[in-house]
Amino acid sequence: MEQTQNAVEHRPVFMPRVNSDNLVKTDMVRFERHVGFASRQKIKSINDMHQVIRKKYGFSHVLELSSKSGNKLSFPLSPLSLKLTNEHDGQAYSVENAFQASKVFENGGPYLDLLTVPPRQAKKDERLTTSGELIGYSYFGMEWSLEPLTAFYDWLYVNALKQNPQLHEEILQYQAFTDREFNPKKSVHCAAYSLATFVALNKRELLDNIEDPIVFYDLYHDFKVSNTENLLEEC
Repeated sequence: MEQTQNAVEHRPVFMPRVNSDNLVKTDMVRFERHVGFASRQKIKSINDMHQVIRKKYGFSHVLELSSKSGNKLSFPLSPLSLKLTNEHDGQAYSVENAFQASKVFENGGPYLDLLTVPPRQAKKDERLTTSGELIGYSYFGMEWSLEPLTAFYDWLYVNALKQNPQLHEEILQYQAFTDREFNPKKSVHCAAYSLATFVALNKRELLDNIEDPIVFYDLYHDFKVSNTENLLEEC
């Protein structure tokens, strides 16, 4: 008999904004989590989350970015799959590889060998947890600080997506983005947020020169940032 005892779960929804002080509006959604590790249980939870979002905001198109979404668009948009071609060497690296390989710690990094290993391996490399505190990022000579909090990750993702125009028409149809596997208690970097940022920039026609870190960095001063940092207490 299928287990019926369920629990309440909170996850963020990221909504691109065109006429707002925010590029992205982030809200925490409360929904029923179907207990269990089976794929069908996760799919039920995602469906319940999206039902809450549709009812609350009146949206008809919501995209789940995790592998359990059931939407074929989720795979090419995953940071494990979406690739950014680097102008310095002409090579394409997944957003995940580029992000992990750029981390600079008190006692090591950046670990550039992580650019060319499988993305999941890069994410789990033990040096990322044994090299002391994270102090910044270094990407092919470009130095990034930890603040604004998600700027570097968002820059990687937005630029990678800009380089893949075959995905643009379809993603622009969506009104909100989620990733049920993303837990704001454990991380602040979320591809669903970065994706929503891209959609907002695209619709506002602000993608010109976005490759320039200074241009991108200025966005975090021109607009209010609405990532999950301020929602952690609600989880």
